[in-house]
Amino acid sequence: MPHDHAAQSGHAHHHHIDPEAGDKKVIAAIAVNMALTVAQIVAGLIAGSLALVADAIHNLSDAISLGIAFAARKIGRRPSDKHMTFGYERVEIVAALINYTTLIVIALYLGYEGVLRLIDPQPVTGWIVVIVAGFALVVDMVTALLTYRMAQHSVNMKAAFLHNVADALGSVAVIVAGSLILLYDWRIVDPLVTLGISAYILWQSWGGLKPVVRMLMLGAPVGTDAEEVLAAMRAMPDVTDVHHLHLWQMDESRTALEAHIVTEGDMADIRAGLRQMLERRFGIDHSTLEIERPEHACQARSGDGIGCIC
Repeated sequence: MPHDHAAQSGHAHHHHIDPEAGDKKVIAAIAVNMALTVAQIVAGLIAGSLALVADAIHNLSDAISLGIAFAARKIGRRPSDKHMTFGYERVEIVAALINYTTLIVIALYLGYEGVLRLIDPQPVTGWIVVIVAGFALVVDMVTALLTYRMAQHSVNMKAAFLHNVADALGSVAVIVAGSLILLYDWRIVDPLVTLGISAYILWQSWGGLKPVVRMLMLGAPVGTDAEEVLAAMRAMPDVTDVHHLHLWQMDESRTALEAHIVTEGDMADIRAGLRQMLERRFGIDHSTLEIERPEHACQARSGDGIGCIC
């Protein structure tokens, strides 16, 4: 089935990316974003451009988000121990939550400032805005290229990557605003662009936040139907019933399942057959199966997973 290949392919690619090389790219991205932030803030204050300062603040959040992503990558590679028996990989999900939350707060602040400028437009030096935003666009594109590959297999890096994509589009919008100010003295364009940047950040953040929250809430992986998994397990030979089934994402590369299996057949064979089917058909390679005889089957309570005998 399609999700088999997706699960296995994603897992394989995750490990083909050299961690040390990835770390160097993230460090380089942090350095260029910090330098750009300083340049944008100074130029924005000189030019009187809220859109340019807004882009600089967002760019600072890029550098911070990359720093958080870098720390999470380092921590996530630690081996499991007595305190974290599943390992530390889920710290990258927590880092993604922090970065998306930060993006939302920044977007709301920029929206507030944009509304104030709509009410009271301020003079803007357009040529400074265009030059600095053009330089920012180049830096944003370089940073996005540095993190693109890692973003394909990590919600942590995807959150940092989206910071940069939003910044690149924001720089384009700022260039357009500066050009219109130069050509037609349309000062109202500056706060309108700021509001547009704010709306875009909110939209991107909401889309990225949903899968992160889903993983933190131990939700079933997108594309894997728990009812379908239950039906497939119940259809296996010699399986009388399946209940107390839980299916969740441990992290981005591992899916886990636990369930109670009722059978009168050979316990070892049933367990082995189910595990093979789950890995082959659904990409679930971490399963905990409790085998029960019909006369000893537990009476699961409502809320104890799907397929409960209530």
